Amino acid sequence: MNPLSDEALLALLDSPESDRAERKQAWTGKVAESVRQAVCAFANDLPGYDQPGVVFIGVNDDGTPSGSPVDDQLLLTLADIKTDGRIIPPPSMTVERRVLRGAPVAVLTVWPADAPPVSFDGRIWIRTGPRRDRATRQDERVLNERRRARDIHFESHPVRGATLADLNRTVFENEYLPSAVAPDVLAANERSYEQRLAACGMLATADDPTPTVLGLLVLGVTPRDWLPGHYIQFLRIAGRELGDPIVDEAEIDGTVGTMIQQLDPKLRAHLATRVEFAGLPVEQRRAPYPFAALQQITRNALMHRNYEGTNAPVRVYWFDDRIEVISPGGPYGAVTVGNFGRPGLADYRNPQLAAAFKVLGLAQRFGAGLSVAQSELRRNGNPPARYELDAGYVGVILPTRAEDGAVP
Repeated sequence: MNPLSDEALLALLDSPESDRAERKQAWTGKVAESVRQAVCAFANDLPGYDQPGVVFIGVNDDGTPSGSPVDDQLLLTLADIKTDGRIIPPPSMTVERRVLRGAPVAVLTVWPADAPPVSFDGRIWIRTGPRRDRATRQDERVLNERRRARDIHFESHPVRGATLADLNRTVFENEYLPSAVAPDVLAANERSYEQRLAACGMLATADDPTPTVLGLLVLGVTPRDWLPGHYIQFLRIAGRELGDPIVDEAEIDGTVGTMIQQLDPKLRAHLATRVEFAGLPVEQRRAPYPFAALQQITRNALMHRNYEGTNAPVRVYWFDDRIEVISPGGPYGAVTVGNFGRPGLADYRNPQLAAAFKVLGLAQRFGAGLSVAQSELRRNGNPPARYELDAGYVGVILPTRAEDGAVP
């Protein structure tokens, strides 16, 4: 994703608005919504140019500078489009302040998605010439077939032998679809069950109704039958070593939503709250770990893990002085051993699964999980989480507070 040159940007400014460029005079009024629609449409790249689309903010319709201010706050607001969870899967995009024709311009560059269709607030947008339009059934079919042709992410692979009967239709139609698709789109009722599943990435295509890895992870009746490593191994160990006595253990499986519904109460049950009085005007209640941090770390482990070529589970090992969360698969894409944990930096081994987490209400933003966890740990008085990284796994170690870490 190299930035476009000044010459390439000027060429887009000099040509009439097309399916690769859009101009905005300023960030005012309803521009925020139309820019998000444009980002969604560029990510879908219906014409198949395989070239980035660009939104210019601070230029007139004729491509000349409008003089609108381009400050750091505007750039931060534009960057937030990638991570605020309204466009799913999260788009690949960059935001820059560039000087074009002697004036500052905000340049938002969007690359075609590897796993279309991409939606904004439950609606799929495409570009047809200078216009933004809602996708038709045929447009969705083209985008679904393009995703299958690229076949980059393992989550999009069909699981041969699985059938529609292996997906929970009731959960899809009553719980998932109403959150994933805008009400007016659902009300149109033009798409079959298979077409809707395919549009959400749960089937290979409507014509090849084989559940994908994603479909089984999100809607599977018994997903572990097809993905043996899809479970969480939970251990509560009385001590500081793996060989110490185990006081609680569980293998948690099912869909990702079901697993989190089972894991969260397990985590809460082991959080013994400590009441503090000394030197304080009022009592304070603190747990050895903030529950919100445990949620962020364990959900990240499920979202970002490698599901291909491994039968290893996500491991949550709770010792007396720390919790270790181990996820199969090392850092991915733009995230490396060197920059892991940097605030705002994210890449997605499973972009459609990340989108499903947002639809299911299991994630609020993209790329913020580790930062939120570190903030919650600091607020609770815990040392910062440590990372152990390898090509084959990611480990996050959460130390308990000093006053809670002694072994009896």
